[in-house]
Amino acid sequence: MRALIRGFRRRALALAAVVALGAVPAAGCGPGGEDPAGRTVLTVGLFGSFGYQEAGLYDAYMRLHKDVVIRQTSIQRNENYYPQLLTHLVSDSGLADVQAVEAINIAEVTATQADRLEDLGRVPGVRREDFLPWKWRQATTRDGRTVGLGTDIGPQAVCYRKDLFARAGLPTDRDAVGRLWAGDWRKYLETGKRYRDRAPAGTSFVDSASGVLSAITGGSARRYYDEDGTVVYKSNPAVREAWDIAAAFATEGLTARLQQFTPSWDQAYANGTFATVSCPAWMLGYIEDKAGPAGADRWDVAAAPRPANWGGSFLVVPKSGRHRAEAARLAAWLTAPAQQATLFRRRGSFPSASAAHALPAVADARHPYFGDAPIGRIYTRAARGVPVAVLGPKDLVIAQNLADVGMLQVDQKGRRPEDAWDAAVRTIDNALDL
Repeated sequence: MRALIRGFRRRALALAAVVALGAVPAAGCGPGGEDPAGRTVLTVGLFGSFGYQEAGLYDAYMRLHKDVVIRQTSIQRNENYYPQLLTHLVSDSGLADVQAVEAINIAEVTATQADRLEDLGRVPGVRREDFLPWKWRQATTRDGRTVGLGTDIGPQAVCYRKDLFARAGLPTDRDAVGRLWAGDWRKYLETGKRYRDRAPAGTSFVDSASGVLSAITGGSARRYYDEDGTVVYKSNPAVREAWDIAAAFATEGLTARLQQFTPSWDQAYANGTFATVSCPAWMLGYIEDKAGPAGADRWDVAAAPRPANWGGSFLVVPKSGRHRAEAARLAAWLTAPAQQATLFRRRGSFPSASAAHALPAVADARHPYFGDAPIGRIYTRAARGVPVAVLGPKDLVIAQNLADVGMLQVDQKGRRPEDAWDAAVRTIDNALDL
């Protein structure tokens, strides 16, 4: 059996689509009750598009549980959704029965809000061994309570333009391309220099230095915090190495000097103006949309230099809900391996449940737009190699400022990397009150 992935879900910190199901007013909608027919109403509060409705999972659950009605709301962007979620958690009011939490926010929720959330590790049918260890650990408290169940993850590959590689004298076979930079992001940099020397006119090797920075830090076990919760990004060699490599892409003239998730970035896909991009599983659909029919079979997918993760989410169940047990069962069912495999097949959300990786819908998955690339195999290998990362409550603040205050200025304004680093550090330390 060969699964063909066609409808990839698009979701990132800066990109999402509004989805609504039922007549519940936006996030913070409040727990469900009963409808006129006496059925239990369970509310699900999300950000962006998780694909549960589109993949038919809600309908499937309601067929199995005819006494349950599911109503979903979604706020478009996580940066608007998450502050509201925290406010409602602190006040124990206005929460849906099931709420989503972005991966970059789960450390703060786990550290500060665990007492307001159900322990989903105790729900019947939930098995820790079904999930990737690093994903399970991200939502588990120091005393062993698991307050969030993983939905998708963002294991990374590198998407590349075969036609541009060929014109620059580089190999085009995906395995040979992966070998160019296997094991070391500096080899990716060196490949970029080779591309630059023979690049087709008007093209660059990579889209942005900030994208490279994000990809490299996504593969580090320790990033911005240490295990004791101390902010260490300034002294962490892994962060500084990622910064130096990413800055070299800018100073060596290897980037298209774009900012990701902007109209100019989107247009560059359509125009074919860069040859590679760090590419988590959820980005495949985004590339297909933006590059359009003209990009079909020109793009391909190769392994990244090192395993890394970008993105993913969790489902949590607030204790303030009227139907906590029923909500926990729904969260457990939505994140079970079989449902995660279905969501991948229909929407492209790569499973955090490792037990789903061996199912045909994942293991045999290929993507026709990307030269029939065996994406199930490529992303499964990446997911299993991701280290257990230390997450901190303000990872998002640090990451965004390193990218937007710091690296973007190196890339677009020609600012010296040291000066840009200092500017980013000042902004971050002010935001964290350090």
